[in-house]
Amino acid sequence: MTFHPKAGAAALGLIALTCGASAKAEVTQATDNGFVSRNEVVVEASPKEVWLALISPAGWWRSEHTWSGDAKNLSLMPKAGGCFCETIPEVDEPGRFTLEGSVEHMRVIQAYPETALRMVGNLGPLQSEPVNGVLTVAITKVEKGTRIVWEYNVGGPMRYEVPVISKAVDGVMSVQLAALAKPLVVVPMPAPKPAALPVPAPAPAPAPAAAKPAVNAPVPVSTKPGATPAPAATKPATGSAPAPATAPKPAAPVAAPKAEIKPAPKKPTVEDAFSDLSGKPPG
Repeated sequence: MTFHPKAGAAALGLIALTCGASAKAEVTQATDNGFVSRNEVVVEASPKEVWLALISPAGWWRSEHTWSGDAKNLSLMPKAGGCFCETIPEVDEPGRFTLEGSVEHMRVIQAYPETALRMVGNLGPLQSEPVNGVLTVAITKVEKGTRIVWEYNVGGPMRYEVPVISKAVDGVMSVQLAALAKPLVVVPMPAPKPAALPVPAPAPAPAPAAAKPAVNAPVPVSTKPGATPAPAATKPATGSAPAPATAPKPAAPVAAPKAEIKPAPKKPTVEDAFSDLSGKPPG
């Protein structure tokens, strides 16, 4: 697999023409010494058909991203320790003769048929850098077919600028996934709906001002004959005895804390190992 960081823009342009709205591709994380490239697509094929195509890279890997210039020289052994390798053919022609060579692109660390393939290795120009690259391809059955998530996680010191090399690698990873998915019939993804603009709430109406009572307003006097004026209210004498205090209520008893019941430990499964790529919460 060969590519140059400056080829990132061209690769991204090819993705737009190949995938359209049928796949997701992005650099989900980038630090000073690493990045994560994540691509996703849904195809109509079954998980078994996806798996058989995935482990046969000679049928879909792009030849321009090989060392020999021909994807037919690629092979993949889908078992732990297996090699995703490329043969460099011998040359026997007038004036030139070379022996057969080979390249290890990646090494398989987990092969779970129809579920996931995980490999370690530094692809393309990263082969010359002391970094660690982990490629995980997760396969999940969904309503419309099979979901393929392709994630390449790279970390370690490198002589490339991370913002540049991450986009270039993500572009090449997207092209490879598009080539894998094309014969499996890609399911178009719905275009994201534009976010609705928030509607401002109407301002509350001002409350009417309360009428203030007149100060020292005169007490109306009845003008009816024979009416007796009401006696004026008398203020209590200063120093009168205070009202008896209410007896305090007894405090409610505090309930003892309940013992926490811990769930039994769950037996790990393969689905748990790839829950970050399947869209399901871990555990």
